[in-house]
Amino acid sequence: MSHNDVAHVRTRMVTSADGVRISAQERGDPSHPTLIAVHGYPDDHSVWDGVAAELAERHHLVTYDVRGAGASEVPASREAYRLDRLEADLAAVVDAVAPTGEVHLLAHDWGAIQTWHAVTGELLRGRIASFTSISGPCLDHAGHWFRSRLRRPSARGLRELVTQAVCSGYIAFFQIPGLPELAWRAGVVPRVLRALERLDRTSGGRTGSPSVADGIHGLELYRANMPERLRRPSERRADVPVQLVVPTGDPYVSAPLQTDIGRWVADLRVRRVPGGHWLPRTRPDVVTRCAAEFVDHVEDSIRA
Repeated sequence: MSHNDVAHVRTRMVTSADGVRISAQERGDPSHPTLIAVHGYPDDHSVWDGVAAELAERHHLVTYDVRGAGASEVPASREAYRLDRLEADLAAVVDAVAPTGEVHLLAHDWGAIQTWHAVTGELLRGRIASFTSISGPCLDHAGHWFRSRLRRPSARGLRELVTQAVCSGYIAFFQIPGLPELAWRAGVVPRVLRALERLDRTSGGRTGSPSVADGIHGLELYRANMPERLRRPSERRADVPVQLVVPTGDPYVSAPLQTDIGRWVADLRVRRVPGGHWLPRTRPDVVTRCAAEFVDHVEDSIRA
């Protein structure tokens, strides 16, 4: 496949189970292993632009705008942002771009949170070959993590709990009706995001420019899912190989919250890397290498 073929982006609209239309983008040869990358909040699919060309050289790379972001449709209700609906979106994309066989998943932030729900659910059972997660835990795992440190307190556990509580302070702010929307429209949230990213010395100043509309719509992700999942977490297990790429300088998601999941994931690999939260944008070389190596490893195991 020529460089022009790899760089060419094929866009299609995929209709999810509840009728919401999802904008998906494809690069590379469909005969190669399919790798679907799911973005987080408050991004759209462009967060993967830095890794897309290289990954598409050897993979059928698929990105998409999650509901409420980018060119995808905006649901009318908060309930439409629940994890089960997001899982159905991913399933619709999988069926559209890879009707048969298994796909590999790569996800960041809220993209990883919703992909965890799919990886530990039934809708895509037998269709997932591997999952690489960056800075986004399963909400149910996170709920159990918080509970375990309160039930069996230790100096280390309480220190981890306090650290993560400080990192997660913005989540409580996002639950306040109207105020986060006002902060987005006034430009406060984008300024804070840029300031935090500049603190990451590995970023080289490559800060994102999130859409205000996407930022406001995506608040429903937190409101529709966080309270229930953290209060009443369920047991969710992954039966596929999982790789965690853990940035050591992430100001939002601490390493212990992401990595203390061995009881739910039988085949788990952890790679700690220098960098901040927006690793796909600030360290695309690291993300490309980690994702490609893991896909190659799993594909070799499948062929063996």
